[in-house]
Amino acid sequence: MTSQTATAPEQRFAAFRHGAFSRYWVARFLGTFSTQIISVGVGWQVYDLTRDPFDLGLVGIIQFAPALLLVLVTGVVADRFGRRLIMGLSALVEAACAAALLALTYHGLASPLPIFAVLVVFGIARAFFGPASASLVANLVPSEDFANAVAWNSSAWQTATIVGPVAGGLLYGLSPEIAYGAATVLMLASTALIFSIPRPVQRSETDKPSVETLFAGFRYIWGEKVVLGAISLDLFAVLLSGAVALLPVYARDILDLGPWGLGLLRAAPGVGAIIVAVWLAGHPIRDHAGKVMFVFVALFGVATAVFGISTIPWVSISALALLGATDMVSVYIRETLIQLWTPDHVRGRVNAVNGVFVGASNELGEFRAGTMAALIGTAPAVVFGGIGAIAVAGIWAWTFPALRKVRHLDRHV
Repeated sequence: MTSQTATAPEQRFAAFRHGAFSRYWVARFLGTFSTQIISVGVGWQVYDLTRDPFDLGLVGIIQFAPALLLVLVTGVVADRFGRRLIMGLSALVEAACAAALLALTYHGLASPLPIFAVLVVFGIARAFFGPASASLVANLVPSEDFANAVAWNSSAWQTATIVGPVAGGLLYGLSPEIAYGAATVLMLASTALIFSIPRPVQRSETDKPSVETLFAGFRYIWGEKVVLGAISLDLFAVLLSGAVALLPVYARDILDLGPWGLGLLRAAPGVGAIIVAVWLAGHPIRDHAGKVMFVFVALFGVATAVFGISTIPWVSISALALLGATDMVSVYIRETLIQLWTPDHVRGRVNAVNGVFVGASNELGEFRAGTMAALIGTAPAVVFGGIGAIAVAGIWAWTFPALRKVRHLDRHV
């Protein structure tokens, strides 16, 4: 057995050599899993109460709005105070929200308004949780293991978002109280793990709060073209794709798969992403990272277009799995670049902006897909989105040469 072969497993799990990251990883998985259970439960419960699809849209908007409205605050808090503390307190508030939903359900509900009120608080907690948790990873592992940590971090999120809704549906089927009770317990376990992480070294913002410090994240992103290119690439590529929003149409009218087929379609991108994330953990991208990223964003567009024109179920499912796999490669590179190209004292504010852009691209991407589908048809709308993503990859590769020329993912600032 060669030395390289002997050390391969160690390289694959390099991030887990650091106990702080191991606790963080489990905490994030449990927290995301709990959030998925809550999302499924709230969706069913609100629709049971009102039978109005518009209220389901409100559920998403209510949870996203705080991240947008508080973007200038959440990033500053993550940079000025301990990120582990902010992450833990946010998770504790989320656990309290899950417990509140449990109590409301137990006592009976005649209107969704109390649920919406809890979701406002839940959304605020998530708004603070996002920048703190995203920024904390760089404080838990050395730069040489950061790319490996990004891959495993993404796998935790993808796995939880695939398994969580299934578990949420099964638990809610037993009873809403069981679903919310399980979410509360899991979120409390996540909170305990977060607070068990040894206090990491963090270069905190020490300047007196001012308008300048509030906008420091935007200013840094604008000045650092690698970070600006990476964030805006994700924004516009996802904005122009948005195929996932139209999966119910494909399952029902185009592929004739029914509800069970919709589950397969929704799971396929996550399965592809998980496989690639695990592969990247053992086979990191060592050279020409910028070019590789643009190639895979273009392949993401190709997979989207193939899905758009397919009327064969196995081709459609395979295209969605490829879509998730190619997206995982570009996410892996973009997230690593954004974190390692950003100084620690502004990392929270940059991640707050990045989080809003990601959320906005998903929300607006779904709106774009739905609107175009109504105007020109479902398949043309998806194919147009795929072609748009390919075009974005080409335009951004030309517009941001510094990003295209990035070779290694180990720059540490």
